[in-house]
Amino acid sequence: MGLILLEALGAGLVFILIVWWTMFSGRKKGELHDEDEAADDDNRSAEKNPPPKP
Repeated sequence: MGLILLEALGAGLVFILIVWWTMFSGRKKGELHDEDEAADDDNRSAEKNPPPKP
């Protein structure tokens, strides 16, 4: 019984390690984008959040 619990604990720790690794390993500033995509993203965000009217 103890061996089954130890194995389950080990599997859980491996699962948590894999999730942690995939969440926090990668580029420091995120994925690289082309300039055209960045301009499109700026246009989309401006459409969603128009500047306040005076």
